[in-house]
Amino acid sequence: MGWLPTERGTTNHTDRIIDLWVNSWIAALAIGVLTWALMIWCIVAYRRRKNETGYPRQLSYNLPLEIFYTAVPLIMVLTLFYFTDRDMTAINARDDNPDQIIDVRGKQWSWDFNYVTEDKYDVGVQAHLDGETGAPDRLPTLYLPVNQSIELQINSRDVIHSFWVPAFLQKIDMIPGKTNYITVTPQREGVYAGKCAELCGEYHSEMLFNVAVVSEAEFAERMTALEDGQIGEEYDRNPYAEAAEQGAREN
Repeated sequence: MGWLPTERGTTNHTDRIIDLWVNSWIAALAIGVLTWALMIWCIVAYRRRKNETGYPRQLSYNLPLEIFYTAVPLIMVLTLFYFTDRDMTAINARDDNPDQIIDVRGKQWSWDFNYVTEDKYDVGVQAHLDGETGAPDRLPTLYLPVNQSIELQINSRDVIHSFWVPAFLQKIDMIPGKTNYITVTPQREGVYAGKCAELCGEYHSEMLFNVAVVSEAEFAERMTALEDGQIGEEYDRNPYAEAAEQGAREN
């Protein structure tokens, strides 16, 4: 799948997402080819012949034909809806007992990671503040143990962001005051690029991070290097309220 940003087996969901995407395109292409062929046939078969005048014979009030072109699109839409709903339900299902729970908090313009199960935290450095803009070794890194069920609790500290790991084929909005969830089991070790996919301010393009899928031993070793505890809502802010307050003071 060189034309997709991942390959099969990256997570427990990638195969399902790839199959839904590819099969949807195959169905759309098949219907498109059939539609184009019928259009071309009508253009050729019913074109105005030489020496003909006026309109060709009109076909109207044909009940079987009207039922046909109403039923076929309806069946197509319902079929696509069924497979999409089936797969989205499976992808969005939460694990009642995940191996790891991680609180991911987006902020202008970096990321904080609370490893809830391990009671550890990692604060992301905001690259534009320390002169290391875009440096790969300065990007916040989210560590995930391979072949373990992970619940990512997705939160925002300020404005709307979007958590996106292209290789996982999953993206979800980060909305202030609301927790969204991704449950995923990474199945292939490696380092994967992540980014904010929602325009969130001046340094949006630098709001990058890495996801390192590592062995259980390496994950445990990494956890020992982090600070104990959680860095939570006490560092959240409401920029909209701040702007309104600033405007009121100026007026």
